[in-house]
Amino acid sequence: MKHLSHGRYQKVTIYVDRISQQWIVRDSEGSFWTVPATTNAWEQRQPFSPSQGVELEPVPGHYRYLLGLPS
Repeated sequence: MKHLSHGRYQKVTIYVDRISQQWIVRDSEGSFWTVPATTNAWEQRQPFSPSQGVELEPVPGHYRYLLGLPS
């Protein structure tokens, strides 16, 4: 599993998958992850591969704190 270093700024983009109702995060390397809405969510992320029919809707960046994402 890839880990982002906290020593430098890491841009992440947050989406919600409208079909599955899951949080999806794209990291600075372009990898997608499903992230549960729990404590230490980033540490529990799982790889995600967008497929045809997936409806990813961008979510405001302030939600990264709710999900415990790197800033």
